[in-house]
Amino acid sequence: MAAIKISSKVDEAAWNDLRALAEEFHQSISGLLTEAIRDYVRRRRVRPAVLRHLEESIADNEELGRLLAE
Repeated sequence: MAAIKISSKVDEAAWNDLRALAEEFHQSISGLLTEAIRDYVRRRRVRPAVLRHLEESIADNEELGRLLAE
């Protein structure tokens, strides 16, 4: 996959923590940022999928829900 160049501002303390982590694990900052971005995107996308499945389950089991409520 092709790499793209990005530019952003980051809190200095967070940047220093990231640099220290990269050194500790013998990884590049770019590699850590890529991993962090992938993790963030994956976590943000899970919630809508979970909610969609929950709504489908509630709809599929509407009659059972009514019976349990009685």
